[in-house]
Amino acid sequence: MHPKGVIWTLGILVALFGCGMMAPAFISLYFASGHADQFILAGCLTSALGLSMMRLVGAAPEQLSHKDGFLIVALAWVVLSLLGAIPFWTTGVCTTIVDGLFESTSGLTTTGATILTSLDTLPHSILFWRSMQEWLGGMGIIVLAVAVMPLLGVGGMQLFRAETPGPVKDKLTSRVTETAKVLWYIYLGMTGITAFSLWLAGMSLFDAVNHAMCTIAIGGFSTHDASIGYYESQSIRTLIIIFMLMAGVNFTLHFVALKRGFSLKTYFQDDEFRTYIKWIAALIILVGVLTLQAGSGTISEVIFNTVAIATTTGFAVSDYAIWPPGTGLLLLAAMFVGACAGSTGGGMKVVRVLLLFRQGMREIRRLIHPHAIIHVKIGEHSVSGPVVQALWGFFVLYMVCYSVIAILLAMTGVDMMTALSATAACLTNTGPGFGEVGPASNYASLPDAAKGILMFGMVLGRLEIFTFFVLLVPEFWRK
Repeated sequence: MHPKGVIWTLGILVALFGCGMMAPAFISLYFASGHADQFILAGCLTSALGLSMMRLVGAAPEQLSHKDGFLIVALAWVVLSLLGAIPFWTTGVCTTIVDGLFESTSGLTTTGATILTSLDTLPHSILFWRSMQEWLGGMGIIVLAVAVMPLLGVGGMQLFRAETPGPVKDKLTSRVTETAKVLWYIYLGMTGITAFSLWLAGMSLFDAVNHAMCTIAIGGFSTHDASIGYYESQSIRTLIIIFMLMAGVNFTLHFVALKRGFSLKTYFQDDEFRTYIKWIAALIILVGVLTLQAGSGTISEVIFNTVAIATTTGFAVSDYAIWPPGTGLLLLAAMFVGACAGSTGGGMKVVRVLLLFRQGMREIRRLIHPHAIIHVKIGEHSVSGPVVQALWGFFVLYMVCYSVIAILLAMTGVDMMTALSATAACLTNTGPGFGEVGPASNYASLPDAAKGILMFGMVLGRLEIFTFFVLLVPEFWRK
């Protein structure tokens, strides 16, 4: 392990994050909505801290080990969440330390759970900062650092491996620097296209940019208390559905499809993508049948809310908590499955669930044919035994974490429905849940202890479990 390298790398992340705080200051000045001074001060202090960390350890590290990568990624979410809370505190939007930290952590981890009310009346700078945090957390701050560090003499492969979620597919290019740049350009391009489309559909430019950032980041923060339900336009809702689905797809597929001239065939050749589409379609049908039979909603609301939950975005157009009980269980399952690996979505990821299902089916076949050699495959490729074993380990740890966090949450006095759904919503980085934290309310009413537990769940979900637990193993810290 290289402590100086860890500090130096965190320093550049902090410095870049501080520069990002200047954007809300410009927004504040443009709209004359106040708080420009607070953002400028927060940005200067954060950037100064990052530069001081870099100067403290001297020259850039020559190399980073895989241990350094895990430690940097884990510390980055904690440190940046803490620094990101500064504007919420200094502007007075969040009156307590816990509330400010909760809002910042939720944004940076792209969870979308909020404690803020009266969003329609909040200053433009605050609304933009919330959206920008989700956008940076979705793909930006780590990948941007990976792209920049080689220019400063620092390799970024370890960071890329630690940050890229799910069973990682082939690198997009031969060099990690180029890989990070490609991901960044795709991410930026998708955000721009989304913003432009929403603006043409009738959103104000400010709302279009904010919702574009939160859609592509699969975050779910909105500039309105009613979320997307604020807009009566069906074209706006349809566009957001499409872009939520796109953001939930592995970004590798987007790159390959673009390289092949916008080939749709590329997507449908991918095993995970086909499962992703089938799973969401099945959810829409099941939720739709239950909801429409009970007269609780329209088909438009069913499609939008189901896609928002299945991709772990967390937007809403209506209060799905009042739908029939069976729909709640289906939506809870959708949270756990989540989006595709390599996307900005949360949850366990479609490819993991698919592999676990196929492993289970293989064991059933082996009971019938004990001596048969049966492979678990994704597409045309067989998955090795160690990968399958790691997936089962991930699944067990994920469910243990969910159970422990839910129990701890219930011990703070939260009712069981809220405890179970809030834990799922935060661990899968979805945002809204059921009970006291449904789409028609928020997390403000929870006790501070509960908010602290859920913040841990958000970071744990964003780190995808293993990156956190590897730090708890004594061997990790030995030379």
